[in-house]
Amino acid sequence: QVQVVESGGGLVQPGGSLRLSCAASGFPFSTYHASWVRQAPGKERELGASITVAGSTNYADSVKGRFTISRDDAKNTVYRQMNSLKPEDTAVYYCSAYALATLYWGQGTQVTVSS
Repeated sequence: QVQVVESGGGLVQPGGSLRLSCAASGFPFSTYHASWVRQAPGKERELGASITVAGSTNYADSVKGRFTISRDDAKNTVYRQMNSLKPEDTAVYYCSAYALATLYWGQGTQVTVSS
């Protein structure tokens, strides 16, 4: 059974940090690229960061320099380290794994940045 499960969300003050985890199972995760996408209330989903099978990364301008995506294929997990969080980072964060015509999504984890 394919599963993609995010964790690590929560409430954090502006300027704080969080690390999100995305654990995959049921498919060969090491052969899939991965990404973190977020969706704020009333807005469309926004690609925040992606990482290829080879470990190459790409970031949206809005998070560049503050967020870091990484992967541990031995644990079938992708991470997103988020630093210097801002209120506008408040959103549901989704993890996806994709390869060719196959795309798997997690259920999302809520991140709220507020004082």
